[in-house]
Amino acid sequence: MSAVRREVVVAGLADLRERGRIVVEVDGLEVGVYFHAGEVRAWHNVCPHQGGPVCQGKIMPRTVQPVREDRKSAGPAFHPADRNIVCPWHGFEFDVLTGRHPADRRVGLTGVPVRVVGDDVVVSV
Repeated sequence: MSAVRREVVVAGLADLRERGRIVVEVDGLEVGVYFHAGEVRAWHNVCPHQGGPVCQGKIMPRTVQPVREDRKSAGPAFHPADRNIVCPWHGFEFDVLTGRHPADRRVGLTGVPVRVVGDDVVVSV
């Protein structure tokens, strides 16, 4: 028997676009809802590492290691577009759009179905 999902309006699209992220509670479930690069994503507010409130962490550019023409490191830098959610407990990072850990693609956040209906951001719980 499948569970019946309930759709809940959690934000206005303009507000989410301006804020970049909101964390809401719906029926006892904490959900982080993100707007990045024209996309809306929603994740359970639980880090797969040790259960920390991942969606309350900072949003940071993904760290990259550019290589110079002589094939030596140019030192650490930030990616111009990619953003990671950084869990406040232990610093585990997850791509805002995919929910995947940058080094171990098997590790990731649990997605929550989300869609935009008119000017409303709606999650299914």
